[in-house]
Amino acid sequence: MNKMTEFSWPIRVYYEDTDAGGIVYYANYLKFLERARTEWLRSLGIEQNVWLEHRIGFVVRQVQMDMLRPAKFNDELRVTVVVERLRRASVEFSQQVLDQNGTILCQAQIRAACVHLGEEGSAVRAVPMPTEIIEVLKRAS
Repeated sequence: MNKMTEFSWPIRVYYEDTDAGGIVYYANYLKFLERARTEWLRSLGIEQNVWLEHRIGFVVRQVQMDMLRPAKFNDELRVTVVVERLRRASVEFSQQVLDQNGTILCQAQIRAACVHLGEEGSAVRAVPMPTEIIEVLKRAS
């Protein structure tokens, strides 16, 4: 699969996203990245809550993140999503958080696995993505 077209989502840095010095707390970048992936799926017509009713979800399996420059309170950011690799049961993403000037503040490689959430008391296990989801992701590339 070739790289898909870049998806971009705007994020505003709120006071709650920052530490006492007004700098975005590092863990909040993970939230920004997650929000962009969720909005990317939504833009493709994939609503995660519908799949959760079938006990199908996505979990982050691996993260590699580089913090290059700080974002600050009230900054307007742009978070990008690009699919690097689509596998049967996982998706690998390249993501960036950029400021208004296009300067990369944070970059990350994320691998998300498709899982069956099991019934109450049973284990979560990796499963192949439903065909409907794979077809949508292939068309998006």
